[in-house]
Amino acid sequence: MSRGLDYEVINENVKRVAYAVRGELYLRASELQKEGKKIIFTNVGNPHALGQKPLTFPRQVVALCQAPFLLDDPHVGMMFPSDAIERARHYLSLTSGGLGAYSDSRGLPGIRKEVAEFIERRDGYPSDPELIYLTDGASKGVMQMLNTIIRNDKDGILVPVPQYPLYSAAISLFGGSLVPYHLEETANWGLDINNLRQSLNEARMNGITVRAMVIINPGNPTGQCLSEANIREILKFCYQQKLVLLADEVYQQNIYQDERPFISSRKILLGMGPPFSKEVQLVSFHTVSKGYWGECGQRGGYFEMTNIPLKTVDEIYKVASISLSPNVPGQIFLGLMVNPPKPGDISYSKFVTESKAILDSLRKRAHIMTNGFNSCRNVVCNFTEGAMYSFPQIKLPPKAIEAAKKAGKVPDVFYCLKLLEATGISTVPGSGFGQKEGVFHLRTTILPAEEDMPAIMDSFKKFNDEFMEQYDDKKGYSRM
Repeated sequence: MSRGLDYEVINENVKRVAYAVRGELYLRASELQKEGKKIIFTNVGNPHALGQKPLTFPRQVVALCQAPFLLDDPHVGMMFPSDAIERARHYLSLTSGGLGAYSDSRGLPGIRKEVAEFIERRDGYPSDPELIYLTDGASKGVMQMLNTIIRNDKDGILVPVPQYPLYSAAISLFGGSLVPYHLEETANWGLDINNLRQSLNEARMNGITVRAMVIINPGNPTGQCLSEANIREILKFCYQQKLVLLADEVYQQNIYQDERPFISSRKILLGMGPPFSKEVQLVSFHTVSKGYWGECGQRGGYFEMTNIPLKTVDEIYKVASISLSPNVPGQIFLGLMVNPPKPGDISYSKFVTESKAILDSLRKRAHIMTNGFNSCRNVVCNFTEGAMYSFPQIKLPPKAIEAAKKAGKVPDVFYCLKLLEATGISTVPGSGFGQKEGVFHLRTTILPAEEDMPAIMDSFKKFNDEFMEQYDDKKGYSRM
């Protein structure tokens, strides 16, 4: 008789979960690192791990909150600016016993109020703190909403392909069905509403009840920014088809061009007026892990619900209560993100200087990486308009595809493993995100230090030239 955690009898949904960002490539990179090889981990959007410095003001505030006895030190004003001291006292006053005490399962009410005020400033429409839940990073919020929506394997979620593997993994874990809609690479990873309708209709013909749609704006892994017109089309589509829109907007600070600034789905929805603004069910996600904050390890995030029935909100609160409380330091980081230093504050100038330097450098790195990929043989890459990633297409020669099959590897996994062994650059194969049949990509972050980027791209180019020389009978450059 089997025991409860013998592999053969554990939950089949757990076995079905796949998460490429921490998959075979990452495990091999970790092995090589233990053997002494220098590894550049570009597989995950983890800014501080690749050298980004933390912003000073939020770290000062949280340091004081973590060690409140410092606030009683007569010399505290010599170590910390007065606005950081004032803010630390403010956040401690919101808790029931400091950072070591549980908060409300939805998060501290005072910080949810700060988030609501941020959303109102951003969108121009009031936000209700009672419909904002603080979470341990945006991922926990996404999983909570998918768990609420998915009832069985006949419930489908429309997800953009290429997609961030959180969605495919969570949908598998909760026993639902992923319904892919393909973004168009030749149109800078744009969304074609006709493709969306076709995906929906095909799923319904196969007996799937499509209940929600995911958008990632700016895109991960593709780096595109949705236009206002595109989002308006999506909202109309969700209204017509009675779909919940799950708007993953965690990269809203990461914009590297001026033609398409970030506009939230909520702002566009409420601006459309009735019936759309009153009927479309929308859940929006944000985090401290991205942007110029990059505080991935702090696990601070939130989701906001629009047009969700109050009885459903009560059920979501009930499930959130099982975990008792989101982590309190992460909540304070979130409060600081949505309510940063203001003009006239002692820390304002330094905060603006630090945050602008990070964004300006990311913009430069986006150009360096895109140009570097596009200078390589059999590689083509759309410009990274936003987020933290490049997603180049690698035109693998038939001989390379054949060699991959002989090695028992998916072709882009084969390429990425060879790249890792030769250069120490750890990427994620495009097959981990979904892609069209016979087309191959890899995803890399644009996060390595700006001064290291030219050498990294030179190393990639040298490897790629040698790889293509080995496997490609054709000479010259190939484009889509």
